[in-house]
Amino acid sequence: MTSPSSVRKYPTGGAGGVKPPAFTDSPSLFARNPSVLIFIACLAAFTLAVTLMSEAFGAGVISTSFVKTLGKTLCLCLVALAMDLIWGYAGILSLGHMAFFALGGYMIGMWLMYARTEEIVVTALSQGGLPATPEEISQGIATQIFGVVGSSDLPLIWSLAHSLPLQLSLALAVPGTLALVFGWLAFRSRVTGVYLSILTQAMTLALALYLFQNDSGLRGNNGLSGLQNLPGLDGTSQDIVSIWFFWASALALGLGYLTLSWVVSGKFGSVIRAIRDDEARVRFLGYPVEVYKLFLFTLTALIAAIAGVLYYPQAGIINPAELAPIASIYLAVWVAIGGRGRLYGAVIGAAFVSLLSSLFTSGRLPDIAFGPVALSWVNWWLVILGLAFVAVTLFAPKGIGGLFDRFQNLRTPDRKGAPLGPDDGSLQEQEAQQ
Repeated sequence: MTSPSSVRKYPTGGAGGVKPPAFTDSPSLFARNPSVLIFIACLAAFTLAVTLMSEAFGAGVISTSFVKTLGKTLCLCLVALAMDLIWGYAGILSLGHMAFFALGGYMIGMWLMYARTEEIVVTALSQGGLPATPEEISQGIATQIFGVVGSSDLPLIWSLAHSLPLQLSLALAVPGTLALVFGWLAFRSRVTGVYLSILTQAMTLALALYLFQNDSGLRGNNGLSGLQNLPGLDGTSQDIVSIWFFWASALALGLGYLTLSWVVSGKFGSVIRAIRDDEARVRFLGYPVEVYKLFLFTLTALIAAIAGVLYYPQAGIINPAELAPIASIYLAVWVAIGGRGRLYGAVIGAAFVSLLSSLFTSGRLPDIAFGPVALSWVNWWLVILGLAFVAVTLFAPKGIGGLFDRFQNLRTPDRKGAPLGPDDGSLQEQEAQQ
């Protein structure tokens, strides 16, 4: 017989007097993930502090160039969130997501360059005394933009460059379509693991090599420049424009964090973590694994494109080198250093490495002499980054974000000697409760 003390009792309530767990109120997103409120509060405080210390609205403690650096860093944090969702939660190591990031930048860059060039051409032609015809304006724009590659014709892909709404639509449509087609071909063939990583890297390399050609319609190696000059805002100083983009980047990062936190906290998040840990079992249970993967791949590509749309007007220039496979490898390194499988870890990793990179490559740090040999930070920064990645992989697989586990007393579950599963750092029992 079962003793009375071993019978599980539920709180009374309802008509039957008993309220089983199936009918308990599900906790809210913030109750399940307290880190979301903490992150949003920290981001809001950071945004306010930078605004008050900027040259645009405050004491001028932070220069305009550094405000742009911080804005670009927030954009990189957003694309790191996308990488963490696809890799840290779903186990798909994509080495091509910076291609979607750059494509978003190219799409908005086309409008910025076209509209700015149109203003210059119209102003120049108006000094001739006679009003310029649309054909003359169009020819002048094409010559100004493509004269550097020996052409005076506007390529077909620039047909919508005159319209900001249309180009913004293309900024999502082009990367989204590429991700959808590539993902459908790869996932339906059940390409996984390192083979999928190689395919994404090959896609990125092929796209970069194509854009390096002068006849690609995007000015080849010259890329698109002058993107920091917003059309119609000649009277607005760069310190004001930089803080506007900083605000937009902070807002996009906050919304992205909220959205992805909601995605990984519900049933959908449990399924994608299960796919990461045991894909065959999830497929056996009847879940459409390929559909989940395709949705995640496309969603994260769109997030990366949005980050690129906000990043390159602050950078001022974009060229095919931005699509190089090494850029996507850097992205994976950021997430690994920050701690994959933790959204805040991806943000910490991207911000930490990006700001350190800006410091070490700025040329402001003095070289360190070791006898006849001098350590140049600019030349050795990538070596330091590589060593940091190896050290984190070997000695701190949870990354910087794992330090927060200690503050919260989160420990690996005691399974009495049984393995945790394919990913020992995933804390699967704790994730199952979210």
